This record gives sequence, C-alpha cells and structure tokens, in this order.
Amino acid sequence: MSTLTHDSGPSAVVSNKIPQRSFPWRAIAPIAMTAVLALCPAPEGLAQHAWYFFAIFAGVVVGLMLEPLPGGAIGIIGVTLVAALAPWVLYGPQELAKPGFKAPNAALSWALSGFANSTVWLIFGAFMFAMGYEKTGLGRRIALMLVKLMGRRTLLLGYAVVLADALLAPFTPSNTARSGGTIYPVIRNLPALYDSKPNDPSARRIGSYLMWVAIAGTCVTSSMFLTALAPNLLAVELVKKTAKLDLGWTQWFVAFLPVGLVLLVLIPILSYWLYPPEVKEGQEVPQWAAKELVRMGGMSGREILLALLVVFALAMWIFGGAVINATTAALVVVSLMLVTSVFSWEDMLANKAAWNTLAWFATLVALADGLSRVGFVKWFADAVAAHMGGFSPLMAMIVLILVFYFTHYLFASVTAHATAMLPVMLAVGSTIPGMNMLQFALSLSFTLGLMGILTPYATGPSPVYYGSGYLPTADYWRLGAIFGLLFIAVFLLLGLPWMAMVS
Repeated sequence: MSTLTHDSGPSAVVSNKIPQRSFPWRAIAPIAMTAVLALCPAPEGLAQHAWYFFAIFAGVVVGLMLEPLPGGAIGIIGVTLVAALAPWVLYGPQELAKPGFKAPNAALSWALSGFANSTVWLIFGAFMFAMGYEKTGLGRRIALMLVKLMGRRTLLLGYAVVLADALLAPFTPSNTARSGGTIYPVIRNLPALYDSKPNDPSARRIGSYLMWVAIAGTCVTSSMFLTALAPNLLAVELVKKTAKLDLGWTQWFVAFLPVGLVLLVLIPILSYWLYPPEVKEGQEVPQWAAKELVRMGGMSGREILLALLVVFALAMWIFGGAVINATTAALVVVSLMLVTSVFSWEDMLANKAAWNTLAWFATLVALADGLSRVGFVKWFADAVAAHMGGFSPLMAMIVLILVFYFTHYLFASVTAHATAMLPVMLAVGSTIPGMNMLQFALSLSFTLGLMGILTPYATGPSPVYYGSGYLPTADYWRLGAIFGLLFIAVFLLLGLPWMAMVS
C-alpha cells in the first residue's frame, strides 16, 4: 500500500507523506528538543554523556510523532548522529580510557546492530505476507465472503467485519494495511447501498456503526497476535533487552486469548447499543458482496498457493519453535512466494513500506539499546521506584499499566510510545520486589494494540476511519473514551488473573 501512514508504523509503520514546507516547525521541533535538553545540566546521579544521549533520543521520538521525514530517515539520522558523537554521547570516561578501545569502530557496530536483529527481519517478512494478500486478492475475497454470508443483518455484518480482520491479523503486521487498506475499501461501499452518506445526518443509518466496529475490532486484533502489529514485535525486542525475557508467538496468543475473544464478541453488540444503526437488516449488502465475488471469479492458483503458504508459516510458528527460528520460518515462506511467483522481486523492491519499516525498526532497536547502555533507563527506574514504596506488586503493576496505557493520549504513534516508554516502565517494574516480570512485560505489550482506540490519531487506521465522514469528532472522542475504558477494564479484570495462571 503506497499510501499508508502511521502504525504498524507510527500508529504507524510508515509514512509516505511529503514534508510539508508550510509547517517548518515539524522539522524544527525535534532539533529544538535535542538542543534544549543538551544545554540543561545532567540530573543528579546521571552521567553527562547519558544525558546527551537522552537528548538525541528525545529528539528522535518528537520526530517520529511529527514526521517531518519518514520514520526510517529519522531513525537513521538519529543513530548516525550518536555514532558521529560517540565519544561524548555513547561512552563514558572509563570506557574511553580502556587500552585499545576505539570509539568510532565500536559506535559503528552499535549503530548497525539493529540490522542484524531477528525481530526486525520478522517484521519485514510479515510485510511481505501482507503484500501477498494484496497482490493475489485473497484478503479482499475473505472480507467479501464474510459480508456475503453475514451481511443480511446489520449486527451480523458487524461481526463479519471483526471476523475478517481477525483472519487477516496473524499475517498482517500493519493494522493500517489490514484495516485501512483491506477492510475499509470493502465496507466503504456498503453505506451507499442504504443511502447512508458521509458528513450527513444519514451517516447514522449504517455507515457510522460499520466504521466504528471496524476501528475497534482492529485495535483488539492488533493485540491478539504478536504478528498483527509491528510495534508488538518491537516490544518483544525491547522486553528481551530490558527485562531479559523472550516472548514467543504461541505464548503471546494464549496469554491474550480470553481477553481478545471477549472483546471481539462485545464490540459489535456494544456498538449496536451505544451507537445504534438505523438500518437493522436488508438484502442489499450480501447481494452487492455476491456480485463483487462473481466479478472476481473463482479462486486463482496464486490465491490457493498463498493460502497454503500462510498455513505452512502458521504451523511453523506454532509447532516448529524447537526446530526453526520464527524469523527463519518467515523468510523461508517469503522465498517460496518469490519462487512460486506469488509476487515478484520487483514487487518486493517496490514495497516502500516494508523497506522503510526495516530501516525504522532497526534504528529504533539500536537507540533503545543505547538508552540502556548509557545507564539512563536504570537511573530513571531507580528514581521512579523511590516513589513506589508501600505499593504491593499487583497494585504497582496495575498503576504502571494504567499510566502506560493512558499516556497514549500524548502520542500519535504506537511505535514512538513503545520506544519512549516501554523500556522505562519495564525497568521500574524490575525494581519492585515480588513483581512478576513476565506477566508485567506481557501486560504492557498487550496494551499497545488496545490503546489505538483512544483518539482519532492513536493508531494507523484511525485517521482513515475518522476521515471517512461517518464518525464526527465529538462521537469519536466520546466512543474512544468509553471503549478505551472498556478495553483496559476487561484486560485488568480478566487478563491479569489469566496470565497469572499461564505465565
């Protein structure tokens, strides 16, 4: 999808926006943030070079939020700046004084370390899966089939939208590509069949309901599968580096499954009650879907082949962990897609979103590692932990999860949120006696998808549905707050006890 913006990217995985010359503050703000922080003295207990590194890191996060350049470019600029200034921002006096230590060479190895990271390449491989869905038309066919089967009643149509997203989610790490690029183009054709128009009172006939169910559903599926949202994979790497824990695909799925199933069942019916459509049933939608399927014709050989390869990949991810690495499995299937012409090498080269994401996440992994390397994360965690005295481990966990979740109101990017706050929250949790770090790490990671419901800018597909004309601003903020509270309440009440049993 060449027009994707934000998550899986910042929501957003990638942005192909042209820098807006009319808003120079987008470019000035990251530089100003870095300069202002660098000119301030280092806080007590933190080395000066660590403070300088944090200043650059903060500038990168601001850049990811405002996007004066694509995310990959911002990440490369950030690690390059750190590598060039390594003797002052990456290494302390003791390291520089070691015999034979060469800061420039060591800094370059650090800057490029993210490109050797297996998680980064798993993200890239998953983007190739998404391209396969697009090129073969299998994703659109799945959505249309569900609409045809369940579209007679509006409530069932809501469940069809959610189910279509859930079926695509394990193999589409960009919720923008999955929901904004595959689901939305299908459902945007449905309101007109009932004379439900955007930016018009008739929007509530059926269009508003469908759009809200779609965005709410993709937020849940984004948390349900490790490979359903690119920041999930980034979170796995941050957890590994900060908390020294490995999170696997099956472990992730099982730990979130009860919460995911409950929320996916609740979303269509609660939306039906809280944001009711005027049209309750009709024949137009399934008839339209049937015509579209006829126009598509029977399943092509490429679609059948892709379906078999997807099942093969899923089997390796679930059952093959002892034999083959998850990233290797993904790359094996990508290679088979090339060999069998599901897509071509030229298609692969032209996938700007995938290559931009590769550069973006490789550099973010390095920068997040640097934040721990220079001692900033430990210093900040110790400072916060000093104020957590008297809290039980469970209460401390809940407080930190809530802080992490609701601070997303300040972010327009799940990726930027995870990069800036996840290592710090993990470090704080590690200082609390009795904290179940596996449960805590999973809990923080699971909220990355759920928090996308909060605002019209919270995750990649949000601007797509907000801009559809069917979700007025006041309605979006009101529903975002209601469903945001619902999501986190169900997660805390159901998810935490379940994880305590299985983790």
